[in-house]
Amino acid sequence: MEWWFGYLLAVNLVGWLLMGIDKRKAQRHAWRIKESTLFAVALVGGAVGSLAGMYMFRHKTRHARFVWGIPFILLIELILLLTYGRSLRY
Repeated sequence: MEWWFGYLLAVNLVGWLLMGIDKRKAQRHAWRIKESTLFAVALVGGAVGSLAGMYMFRHKTRHARFVWGIPFILLIELILLLTYGRSLRY
């Protein structure tokens, strides 16, 4: 079970970093990170880090797809985590 914590920590750190990197690239008019990549990281467990990065770096906060999509992914991940956690107890 401990490896899950390491995985979640790593994927959330990646999500946070990608938001910061993409913001910096946007400011410099450089080649950007694909939105599908940002969403993919959130989907594989990095929604908390992605959401934190969005608001910490003020990046993608005007895009409804991100403002609603990332929290929705987080909600689904929390439901899955709670469901999985309950199944381990029984």
